Amino acid sequence: MTIRYSFWAKTYYQELRARGKAHNAAVRAFAFKWLRILYGCWQDRKLYDEAKYLLSLQKRQSPLLQAAAKPLGQPA
Repeated sequence: MTIRYSFWAKTYYQELRARGKAHNAAVRAFAFKWLRILYGCWQDRKLYDEAKYLLSLQKRQSPLLQAAAKPLGQPA
């Protein structure tokens, strides 16, 4: 599963769990996020590039990256 290998995916899953989402609900939300990413790749006819995605999150000042900068167990 991507959560094991991807920085943003692990952070996203952990944030959902920290907000009280059950495992199944967190995985569904994560899958929905992946579908949107993959659909964008398909529309643009480009391969997924995690570095580009992380830069995109940084440009948008995503709360996901802010949460990743905090130690585990601290509220976002």
